[in-house]
Amino acid sequence: MKLAIPKERLEGETRVAASPETVKKLTALGLEVIVEAGAGKHASFADQLYSEAGATIAQGTAEALKDADIVFKVRAPSDEEIGLMKRGAMLAAILNPWDDKARLQKYAAQGVNAFAMEFMPRITRAQSMDVLSSQSNLAGYKAVINAASVFTRAMPMMMTAAGTIAPARVFVMGVGVAGLQAIATAKRLGAIVTATDVRATTKEQVESLGGSFIMVESEESGDAAGGYAKEMSEDYKRAQAALVAEHIKKQDIVITTALIPGRPAPELVSEEMVKSMKPGSILVDLAVERGGNCPLSEAGKRVEKHGVTILGDVNVAAQLSVDASSLYAKNLLNFITPLIDKETKALSINWEDEIITGTCLTKDGQVVHPSLREGGN
Repeated sequence: MKLAIPKERLEGETRVAASPETVKKLTALGLEVIVEAGAGKHASFADQLYSEAGATIAQGTAEALKDADIVFKVRAPSDEEIGLMKRGAMLAAILNPWDDKARLQKYAAQGVNAFAMEFMPRITRAQSMDVLSSQSNLAGYKAVINAASVFTRAMPMMMTAAGTIAPARVFVMGVGVAGLQAIATAKRLGAIVTATDVRATTKEQVESLGGSFIMVESEESGDAAGGYAKEMSEDYKRAQAALVAEHIKKQDIVITTALIPGRPAPELVSEEMVKSMKPGSILVDLAVERGGNCPLSEAGKRVEKHGVTILGDVNVAAQLSVDASSLYAKNLLNFITPLIDKETKALSINWEDEIITGTCLTKDGQVVHPSLREGGN
């Protein structure tokens, strides 16, 4: 069976769906791996490294995708790439179907069996396949580094002969994978860190990293299925806004990470809150690609509003292209390995498996994912 790794063509996408390390393991599974020339350039994976790992280098997308049984990508394929895929081919990538339902229909029309890696269920045996976790971990780290790079003060407390520099105060909103890594990174840099989340279960995690947890006192639970957060009631939102408004005035750096699957990002930091922040403060909005946790955030831009610098960088994990690619490639390897029959070396998919039903968008020319079928929520 042929497995293709095309070059990513989306502007700003520096990641690649296979590393030389995973190519070795994919070929050991009995797969013939085809990598498009230059696919790993931005991740510092030269074509020669792929060749030495056992891959064939294809000159162009059409050659890479020709007769491919499996296609690994980082982002959704273009219309041209979809048209080059054979009927029955398996596609695994971050497909963003909520915002790209037209492309979803194109996978079905082409007969491509498409799997959205970001839909991976949060179960124990799928942890090593969870692309959201691997990429969010890096994004949380990079958010703090980016904030520190534009912050005009030092992060840790410093004792000098000329006087003492107070430590920076960092407030993390949303304690998922990205939020936890942001807390850990800010603490390593010497900041005083506080965090909030609608899920009371995250309090212990925040405190284990040396942060202080603040939360609205309420019997309402923010826990949703799979460890995600759910949308809260209007009363809760008002109470949360009041708590945040008072706390945010004293912060130097605010990092927002809150996302609700399938919905626009919730607004956590209003314009009035931004106005109340100290001049020179930094706001990093990691949810900007889903509309943002702050209405002043602009996707792909760094802007100054009311004396506050707002970082709206998109695809933050891709700023760490080597590690992001390596981790993502391992997620894909771990996903495909149990689907390859050890005897025949062919795909052997249990279509009733929870991992498959959770990630499969299209099969045999039909949209099959329950949440995306016409009439689904």
